[in-house]
Amino acid sequence: MGERALEALRTYRLIAGMWVRSTMIYRTSFLLTVAGNLLVTGLDFATILLMFSRVDSLGGWSLPEVAFLYGLSATAFGVADLVLGSMDVLGSRIRDGSFDTLLVRPAPVLAQVGADRFALRRLGRITQGAVVLGWATASVDVHWTAAKLLLLPLMLGSGAVIFCALFVAGAAFQFLAQDAAEVQNAFTYGGTTLLQYPPTVFGKDFVRGVTFMLPLAFVNWVPAAYVLGRPYPLRLPEWTVWSPPLVAAVCCALAGLAWRSGLRSYRSTGS
Repeated sequence: MGERALEALRTYRLIAGMWVRSTMIYRTSFLLTVAGNLLVTGLDFATILLMFSRVDSLGGWSLPEVAFLYGLSATAFGVADLVLGSMDVLGSRIRDGSFDTLLVRPAPVLAQVGADRFALRRLGRITQGAVVLGWATASVDVHWTAAKLLLLPLMLGSGAVIFCALFVAGAAFQFLAQDAAEVQNAFTYGGTTLLQYPPTVFGKDFVRGVTFMLPLAFVNWVPAAYVLGRPYPLRLPEWTVWSPPLVAAVCCALAGLAWRSGLRSYRSTGS
């Protein structure tokens, strides 16, 4: 198992490195693309700023508190998008038959798909989210303790892993649907947009769904409520604020099972 993981990491590094080298040939174009990506993703936060130009709070949450949620979600998703954001091209590869070429290579298929078309321009999303998170962390009215400071990297790391699991699970679904990139995006890109707003603006049934069925709430809602001193709508026990790593591990295990099941069910276009 350890050797397979190391081989997958090596494969991913080689393929991603190839795409990075090809990108850096045109450095001016790369810098302009990163800047454009940063500006486009920044429009999401501009929408929040426009809302707060008319209201003092959103669902009872102040601007710095909502910005804190936004920064956590955007940064965690940005890391996942950088690492596995190209998984949505799997459907097109299955349709045109090019996926078969990945199967005959002596390298882990998941690593090949994950590193395919690695786009360094996605650093713009991470940068923009990190800037908002830094401002929010300095602006929120919070008494920072060692436990709360420890939760910050825990939330970012676990959130990125949860989003990575969603990318893998969405790619596995494409073995069945073959053209499901938009369905996958609804849970990945749609998920990060959802988490940029406080849970109090959504109905309780919806909040239950993204807590117990699709556990996106553990990316930021649950632990951020503890950091900000906010009661969580579902009144979860306090220990759940430390559960994001466990939730991330379970999501990865389920996504891995879905991937292996989808790969076994794949039938070549020539069969």
